[in-house]
Amino acid sequence: MTDPITVIGTKTMINGNLEGDEDLTVEGHVEGSINLSKTLTVEVGGVVRANINVRNAIISGVLVGNVEAQEAVHITEQGRVVGDITSPRVILVDGSSFRGSIDMGDFNIETTPGESRRSASVTTHTEEEDESEAPARTPTRVRTAPTRRPAARPAPSRSSRAPAKATAKKTPTKKKKPPAPKVRSVGKAKGKKRR
Repeated sequence: MTDPITVIGTKTMINGNLEGDEDLTVEGHVEGSINLSKTLTVEVGGVVRANINVRNAIISGVLVGNVEAQEAVHITEQGRVVGDITSPRVILVDGSSFRGSIDMGDFNIETTPGESRRSASVTTHTEEEDESEAPARTPTRVRTAPTRRPAARPAPSRSSRAPAKATAKKTPTKKKKPPAPKVRSVGKAKGKKRR
């Protein structure tokens, strides 16, 4: 026998505090607070404006509020979350939208590399960092890799300048005029035609 599920339909709006021991699926609108011992699922089109305390949360719709989950928070590619998340496991699928901070609890930096990877912070870049050089961060925040600025060119020193450049100023020269064309004069006798 499957566990019972409570569904808040697409045309239903609830304003107040919800508490329960069943899974809850939200397809409509909920405002207030939600306390569950099971899983909260916000479907695509569902809107929740509440502070949430659950075992698991699966967000495919819109959630505005802080989330505290005992096991995991999963934000799908359609999910939009604004608020802080506190959970030992957080999954952000490519395409999801999240604004806030994530606290995954304390972790010991002195553990073996395999153990520290399981409890490491959530980052958006894919390069693995050396665990022994990474500082401890509490709470953990989602961050992006910094952009690098191009290195600035050093200014040339005066001693490195060539003296030819400093003294190589060209003096303006007068342009020579082309010679005038030579004109031949034609005599009167040659210019008249004989009859």
